Amino acid sequence: MIIITQPNATEEQIDRVVARVREFGLDVQISRGASRVIIGVIGAEDRIREKPLAAMAGVEAIVPLEKPYKLASFEFRGAAAPVSVGRVKIGGDESVALICGPCAVESQEQISSIARIVKKLGANVLRGGAFKPRTSPYSFQGLREEGLRFLAEARRETGLPVITEIMDARDLAMVEKYADCLQIGTRNMQNFSLLKEVGRSHLPVLLKRGFSATIGDLIMSAEYILSEGNMNVLLCERGIRTFENATRYTLDLNAVPILKAKTHLPVVVDPTHGIGLRDFVPQMALAAVAAGADAIMMEVHDSPQFAKSDGEQAIVPEVFADLVPRLRAVAEAVGRRM
Repeated sequence: MIIITQPNATEEQIDRVVARVREFGLDVQISRGASRVIIGVIGAEDRIREKPLAAMAGVEAIVPLEKPYKLASFEFRGAAAPVSVGRVKIGGDESVALICGPCAVESQEQISSIARIVKKLGANVLRGGAFKPRTSPYSFQGLREEGLRFLAEARRETGLPVITEIMDARDLAMVEKYADCLQIGTRNMQNFSLLKEVGRSHLPVLLKRGFSATIGDLIMSAEYILSEGNMNVLLCERGIRTFENATRYTLDLNAVPILKAKTHLPVVVDPTHGIGLRDFVPQMALAAVAAGADAIMMEVHDSPQFAKSDGEQAIVPEVFADLVPRLRAVAEAVGRRM
């Protein structure tokens, strides 16, 4: 359930409500809006009695939530809530962010060069993998901490905040030293112990949908992170596995409006992994903006033929340069900006 306070509720009254909820052995998550405070009740709500709470000073209403996810629900905030990645705000308003960079960090020269290119062409955030989950154990696995240092240097040079993947909770402290946002990849979407750990991090989390996961599965995984206190979660649609084999995955753009209706969390779309074929990434990026995505994540590589990871799906800078003004035009057509 959520408890909605009156507009003139005092801090003392709010504290009393919170203390009363905790007397039932439950926890709370507080969201402060412009005029009201919303108190989300976390735990087995059958232990709580609503009527005494409704009668407390400062309480305007108690709203039961039938959904299995409480903190991720749209009702918890009552509006779309932005998440800040460094100084870049994603979601919650009418802007669309661009998250770009190579699949993997291969060298300092490579990541710095690509970072400068995408920054000049309009990207807001730099992406790049220092830890690479690969299907084959013999494929390039990433540069690990050295790659993280290269990302941090590229951030220093360009001012672009950094999103990078974390695969193991044991690496969390190391990744936090260099990154501005933690990415949970598709294979770890239901790694609940890892989700709990990043839920205690001070960094925002970009959570990618598992390629065999439903929309409900994705939201429940986000709930794991939120329930640990980290309310800064971005949901990422990156394609799901279907019977279609003409593309690497099927980019589920249905998920964008559904997620935005069900949750207050920003929605990112990754057309690079969603379709897996560079020739069609621009079209799907344009469609994602039209569908309402708060950010587009794309792989850009200046020499994809030599890339150590996923070169076949990365677009080259020339294609990215041609795409950005078209993305801006679509954003403007649907009442947004980029």
